[in-house]
Amino acid sequence: MKKTILLIATVLLPVLVSAQAQINTKKVKIEDFMEKTTKVVMTGNLFFDQVFKEEISNRWRISPYEFCSLNEFEKLKTDENYYFLMVVKGQFRKESEPGISMLSVLKGGPAAEKGLNRMLDVVDVPIMSAENPSGREFVFLPALLDILQDHILLSMERDVAAYSGLANYTMNIGSTENMDIVFAEEDLSEGITENVRRVYFKNGISVTDADSADRIMIEHTPNTLVSFTVHPDKARPGSYCYKMLIDAGTHKLYYFRKHKITGRFGPGFLLEDINRIATR
Repeated sequence: MKKTILLIATVLLPVLVSAQAQINTKKVKIEDFMEKTTKVVMTGNLFFDQVFKEEISNRWRISPYEFCSLNEFEKLKTDENYYFLMVVKGQFRKESEPGISMLSVLKGGPAAEKGLNRMLDVVDVPIMSAENPSGREFVFLPALLDILQDHILLSMERDVAAYSGLANYTMNIGSTENMDIVFAEEDLSEGITENVRRVYFKNGISVTDADSADRIMIEHTPNTLVSFTVHPDKARPGSYCYKMLIDAGTHKLYYFRKHKITGRFGPGFLLEDINRIATR
């Protein structure tokens, strides 16, 4: 009898341990996302909020949603029945003030009393400089909202997606051999010299002014990736620059990397990025 009990315990123990581990995963914690209401938090900037509301109304498809003010968010943030989509200013350790703004999806809960950084962070995507945004955020907002939603759905299926954030999407660049890639001039770092361009900017890879690049996004030009970078308006060592390549037609994310800004490496796509992209 004792041997039988011991045998049963031996068989069940790995199952119970596995179940306990699963309960604590991020994938499990957000599995109710589609059932809960997402509160879309307004920024207080009337012009941005007007566009934000319009794009949410046109594009949000994965959960019920309601708009709310910052004051309402403060009252509701500890409620586990809500998720929150909001613009959050991010500050890295060596920055004296927030440098960029993120479009963030957070889950409500008691931990929110201790600050936003204690809330369950579902996904973040950089959207603009915290001070003096360029205006390109309005062009890319529809794509960023689609990217957020696609990632949330993927995170509900796979823990690796939930924990890795958007970084894994850089692997998609290997499937773009037959696609055009258009860089906005302002998205290239100072290290992308004329010599670099002569070597790498060919076979469907080109550079143009920001207005022309943005027009490709607005017109949903098929089979074409467009560059988008987010960094502080006054980038200093210790800040970060985020770099993205987004399909203008489908809004699929094909490249997502960040680098720390230093005296040697300023904002924009670096030679390292261009080499990685050109050898797709």
